[in-house]
Amino acid sequence: MVMSDLAASDIVETVPSALIVLDRNLNIRSANRAFYQTFRTSPSETEGCHIYDLGNRQWDIPALRTLLESVIPHRASVEGFEVEHDFPTIGRRTMLVNARKIFRPSDDIDGSILLAIEDVSEERAARAESKRNWQLTQSIVDTIRDPLVVLEQDMTIVTASKAFLTIFGITEAETRGRRVSELGQHQWDVPALRHLMEKVLPENKPIESFEIEDDFPGLGRRVFNLNARKISQPGNHSHRMLLVFEDITDRKQRERDAISLTNEISHRIKNNLQVIVGLISFETRSTALPCVQGYRAMQARIGAIAQLYDLISQSSRGRTVAVDAYLREIARTMTASLLGDVSDITIEVKAEALEIDPDRAVPFGLLVNELATNAIKHAFPGGTGTIVLSVEQVGDQIELTVADDGVGMKENDLARISEKRGSDYVAIFVRQLGGMIVPSRSEGPGTTIRVRLPLLMVPSVPSGGADRIAA
Repeated sequence: MVMSDLAASDIVETVPSALIVLDRNLNIRSANRAFYQTFRTSPSETEGCHIYDLGNRQWDIPALRTLLESVIPHRASVEGFEVEHDFPTIGRRTMLVNARKIFRPSDDIDGSILLAIEDVSEERAARAESKRNWQLTQSIVDTIRDPLVVLEQDMTIVTASKAFLTIFGITEAETRGRRVSELGQHQWDVPALRHLMEKVLPENKPIESFEIEDDFPGLGRRVFNLNARKISQPGNHSHRMLLVFEDITDRKQRERDAISLTNEISHRIKNNLQVIVGLISFETRSTALPCVQGYRAMQARIGAIAQLYDLISQSSRGRTVAVDAYLREIARTMTASLLGDVSDITIEVKAEALEIDPDRAVPFGLLVNELATNAIKHAFPGGTGTIVLSVEQVGDQIELTVADDGVGMKENDLARISEKRGSDYVAIFVRQLGGMIVPSRSEGPGTTIRVRLPLLMVPSVPSGGADRIAA
């Protein structure tokens, strides 16, 4: 079947728009089913009736009179003529009217007018509601102090807040329709940021605390924290992105000042502790031999604390201490103070990239020092061997292991570890850290001491990651 095989009446009765045919005198010749259903009338009440007299004269509308009496006589057709009116049977409605003259010289309908009437009330109401929501959104956006922009799916800017325009010294016309990466001197044109932004809408992955540090025209050196979310309107399938710029320059400067101050204080504490270590070393020269071992143990403990403050003074983190570096410094200090250059006992470090806060680093370092010191004192009567210091994350705990390949200990001695190796200090430091000693059997020679601690450490975050960009 082709379109020419369809009867005109079938098409007229199928289309959803209300259709009526008026003669030259504006009397209704006919209407389709959609017209009768929309305006709640019947053929007997409609056909032959003048358009203005239909019903209770609900079609006697000034706008419709203008169309039929002034526009149509001079034009063959009219598209999209909008009429808003209170209809007694259906209430206030917005109608979109299309009108066309019918030219058939050989037919009695020549000069008639075909009207197609479409009810666009809901569409117009939705458009008005959307406009009101957008105005409300814009008002909220302009009220927020942090600069922000709304982006389309193609990453072009739909709107920018007043704070954004003011801070970056640009106009709304300069931002609309442009990409964020094109603004200013392309400070936002960062590959890592583009990669994250491309995932916000399709994968609904928000951006959290992405830092960018750069020189901005008129602002100088600034640090901005970027956050992004997908936003959508209920009932609307289109999505947009809200991108917020938080100026954290002052906060970052305060953090850097605090780190600098911490580093300086830690450096001075380390120097003072090193003086004490030096004084103890000097005293051992004139001390009776039975007391020398005690002095050296004290020297090693103070040295462990000194190395902690040395690490803090050199760290850019300020608030955390790298465990692997800390263990290496403890091993170096113990080798220098307890073993010397001619000893055949070596201390090795095998540690995961973990960090610990300075408050817990002191008892942690002293615990390591105590266990390693006792291994040096008791495990190698022949003066040769290896001690391994290791730290790893095991589930939701941290496991510190101090192992040696010395003469070993009996099982009943392992059960009394806090008394036999490290006296009461080991137990004290383990309690301070909230941990426990785990019985362990060495697969080979020597002794292995394992201490399980709560997960008070965090995985080390390498600097220069994707969450912070500095130019």
